[in-house]
Amino acid sequence: MGALDIEPTRRADLAGLAGDIVRLEAIFETWEATPRGAVDAYRRAIEDLHAEALRRLIRALKGDPAAAAALKAAAVDEVVYAVLRRHEIVKPSVSERVEAALETIRPMLAGHGGDVELVAVKPPAIEVRFLGACDSCPASALTFHSGVKTAVQAACPEITEVLQVKGLGKGGGDGALRFISPFAIDAVGHWLPAGTLAEIPEGGIRKLQLNDQNLLLSRQGAVVTCFQNSCAHLGFPLHDGAVADGIITCPYHHFEYDLGTGECLTAPEVQLQPHAVRVIGQNVEVRLAR
Repeated sequence: MGALDIEPTRRADLAGLAGDIVRLEAIFETWEATPRGAVDAYRRAIEDLHAEALRRLIRALKGDPAAAAALKAAAVDEVVYAVLRRHEIVKPSVSERVEAALETIRPMLAGHGGDVELVAVKPPAIEVRFLGACDSCPASALTFHSGVKTAVQAACPEITEVLQVKGLGKGGGDGALRFISPFAIDAVGHWLPAGTLAEIPEGGIRKLQLNDQNLLLSRQGAVVTCFQNSCAHLGFPLHDGAVADGIITCPYHHFEYDLGTGECLTAPEVQLQPHAVRVIGQNVEVRLAR
């Protein structure tokens, strides 16, 4: 067999690839049970095939020290790591397990107007910070020991110290990251200023023109979404449409869209064109889709 030639392909980041999958899954969820089940079975068959191929490849190579080192280096790549994690070929990192543990107690903290942030992982210790009302609450020490520390050490026995630090976290401060849309994770560069949180009505919308693009911003608290201001039906602008309970209705032909996901509730096979958003302090920034 000759040398293996790999055809060069376009570079795609994890957020873009994952976003494509999420959007397709949202469409499949609207299908009837039989075709949805067929798609799900097809997906599982392909995933099983890929998982087995990856396991055999790793078994064949890990006996060679040089190849094993190359595999370990390759696993640092975000896309490679995500796929290996998906197939449970590599174990979750300490950071992932800590975040999963914190997620289990966030509903309790949210009920008191607070949250918790993972600041640093320095085995055998981690540092966390309380946010919002929990930061200044007199009972935060009790919450810390009975909630955070117990949850983390149950999930990560190798973590023997859970340290609480003070100061502004991602939930406050003019330069602190407060929110980033899911399909913008790991996106870098090309962020454009898009005003402030206060300029977007709570539960409402704001139209904006940015780099010759007509955009539609919506907000729920610090969570902001951005879509092309264009109905997926005939391309008419949406900003004059009625907004209620997170749904906007096109003023022309009454197509309805979920402002959280861009999903079209009238014709589920189409959706609004999303753009990445992040909120830093009180400032909103948008990364236009290519």
